[in-house]
Amino acid sequence: MMDTDVLIVGGGLSGLALADELHRKGMDFQLLEARDRFGGRIHAAYVNGAAFDLGPAWFWQEQPRMAAATKRFGLTVFEQFSAGDIVAEGQNGNVRRGAGFASMAGSLRIAGGMTALVNAFATAVPADRLHLGQAVTEISQSKTGVIARTDRVSISANKIILALPPRVAQAITFDPALPADQCEAMGNVATWMAGHAKYLATYDKAHWRDAGLSGDGQSRRGPMVEFHDASPQSGGPYAVFGFVGFDANTRAAHRDEMTQMATDQLERLFGAKPRQLILQDWAQDTLTATPADHISGGHPAYGRPPALTNIWDGRIILGSSEMGQSFGGFLEGALEAAQDVGNLLRQG
Repeated sequence: MMDTDVLIVGGGLSGLALADELHRKGMDFQLLEARDRFGGRIHAAYVNGAAFDLGPAWFWQEQPRMAAATKRFGLTVFEQFSAGDIVAEGQNGNVRRGAGFASMAGSLRIAGGMTALVNAFATAVPADRLHLGQAVTEISQSKTGVIARTDRVSISANKIILALPPRVAQAITFDPALPADQCEAMGNVATWMAGHAKYLATYDKAHWRDAGLSGDGQSRRGPMVEFHDASPQSGGPYAVFGFVGFDANTRAAHRDEMTQMATDQLERLFGAKPRQLILQDWAQDTLTATPADHISGGHPAYGRPPALTNIWDGRIILGSSEMGQSFGGFLEGALEAAQDVGNLLRQG
């Protein structure tokens, strides 16, 4: 059995940022990530050496932790491309230009995609503290703390940080079982964007820019309902991505048909079929979404619910982006949650 002071479960941005903070403070910790990669909801497709975000792609000027992190790691930040007309598609498939403004103008992106930030945090932490392919299936109390088990290892810790969506954490077996009010509170925390899907369409040329289009678009017909330019800061390949408007069950049942519809839709709106079309459906990722996340709504009011502030006398602490009080759900919220957990750990 391995022993550590703090065990972090989850190697997304919040877990890695916390690991980085604990390392810089000289604290003893280990991190377990169920996937074979770090990043969680931050994920990329790589096409001819270029990284394209399949998860979150933006942050904003008013988010100081993201600004500080990109500066610290020397990452290049650039504004979302938004010059030119947007296109709008009606229910009958008619397309018109100049139907409004680029909705994400002024949003900030990172050269190399958001995975560049994930990789920077991961390389800032000693490699022997980070463990991929280790899904925690059980957490139990011990006389001195808690014990987490995967199918390969058991780790004894003073405290465990669950840096993963609370609904996903419910799949872990807790011994003794969590009280009903805590289980209910965890189930009520919606995982931000977990029920969504997006298509990434790549091209050899940014033909929409040459035609005076920004890459922004809206559609009432679908399958994609909102579009944005997803190209690198400079050079190709170039890309547009679109959020899918169909619900999770429809997407799963009609994937091939939907992909053909998406290909035709891109030609209608932007004048050419894509060289490659990649679907990222987060609702089908069980490490991100649960069935409760398949119905998407507006942005929830996040923060740490009162029922989840003292799990097992403080031995278990939730630390995903959804725990961020001010920026919950966003990348900034992941860094905010990591900072808040770090403060709790320093307080004892």
